[in-house]
Amino acid sequence: MTNFNIQAGEALLEARNIKKIYDMDGKRPRGVNPPVVLDDINLTIRAGEFVALLGPSGSGKSTLLRILAGLLRPSEGQVLFKDLPQQGPNPHLSIVFQSFALFPWLTVLQNVELGLEAQEVPPTQRMRRSLSAIDTIGLDGFEDAYPKELSGGMRQRVGFARALVVEPELLFMDEPFSALDVLTAANLRKELLSLWREHKIPTRAIVMVTHNIEDAVLMADRIVVLGANPGIIRVELPGLPIEQRNATNDNYTKTVDLIYRIMTSPRADISSLMPSTTTSKLIAPKQQPYQVLPHVAISDVTGLIELVHSKGGREDIYQLGRDFQLEVDDLLPMIDAANMLGFAEAREGDFVLTEIGKRFAEAGVQEEKDLFRQQAIKNVTMLRHIVRDLSGEPSHTLPEEHFLNELQQHFSEDESWAQLETAINWGRYAEIFSYQEERGVFRLEEQEAISERV
Repeated sequence: MTNFNIQAGEALLEARNIKKIYDMDGKRPRGVNPPVVLDDINLTIRAGEFVALLGPSGSGKSTLLRILAGLLRPSEGQVLFKDLPQQGPNPHLSIVFQSFALFPWLTVLQNVELGLEAQEVPPTQRMRRSLSAIDTIGLDGFEDAYPKELSGGMRQRVGFARALVVEPELLFMDEPFSALDVLTAANLRKELLSLWREHKIPTRAIVMVTHNIEDAVLMADRIVVLGANPGIIRVELPGLPIEQRNATNDNYTKTVDLIYRIMTSPRADISSLMPSTTTSKLIAPKQQPYQVLPHVAISDVTGLIELVHSKGGREDIYQLGRDFQLEVDDLLPMIDAANMLGFAEAREGDFVLTEIGKRFAEAGVQEEKDLFRQQAIKNVTMLRHIVRDLSGEPSHTLPEEHFLNELQQHFSEDESWAQLETAINWGRYAEIFSYQEERGVFRLEEQEAISERV
């Protein structure tokens, strides 16, 4: 495959004031603002750089990637490619997806040739370029194999070859390693970086969406950290020099810790989290329009609190991820839930139990429930609203639609259901109310007891 000479620093793609809202097809009540997925995103992708997009669930990482690629239209703002407004899918851009997205009835060679067929490349040239891409990505000898005959790592290599064969100026990757086992992902990551740094792949810039902080620090020249609900850019961090991008380097560890600190402090002012010597681009925080419940089981939160209590009540968040063998997208909801309930707080990259969190860790079953009930009603807006509205009804019952209507003023339909399901699970555990799933009806527990608890 032809080497591509990069003109460093040239602006290839630019997002200006991008906003994306949920499209409810006119179902939203009049006068109610639709939920915002992305808000006022400004981002420039330059030639010669590898950019990683990090952020918790709900931050709109993949939505932003699709808008930048021209697969989705923003509600407001525009995307420019080489200073010209982008109209529809960008033909100078390829995407590698997490799910491989191969056609099972086609061979490796036929899968790779697809993009060139769409470009009406002559058959002989199409085969030559496809074979070259297959060879470059390390699949020489498997041209006639079908996807079912390949391992996960080999199928993802086909995805890379198919993306690169069209010689895109921009390569986008959406969680490209998350479906692979650890060793396969590490090997493919290393080989991709080698091809990129040696200019053996025909792309001028790479943008990768990932939930893996270590991948971002290892691979990227610039790390963009998004906040959630709505999705905003919280901070842009410069990548480390290549020689420092290994787990044994102190600056690597400090950068990983810094990003964990940022992502586990979603409501903190970014400037308060950054080292004094930072050269990062800081973005002012925005107030969330509505409290967002993290989707996590109470048993997971309890297990996290008990583990940290056994370690003295304080533990490094990065180390917690290693102890639990969890990706940051799985760990963050547990930390956020413990923080929201007042059982713990994120402090200087550590997860620190509060006094009531320590009591919760030491409590028996009934006292644990009592403490959870107390903290949930005190700190969780949705649970307080459910108790308030049920208390105002003579029958102390209400249909689920009553609460869904409130949630849909702030969230998409799917996220409204997810938020309600979390509230139901927390409320049931705390014995605040009962919920009859077959009828979709909430009922307040004994009124006298609830009054005492609130």
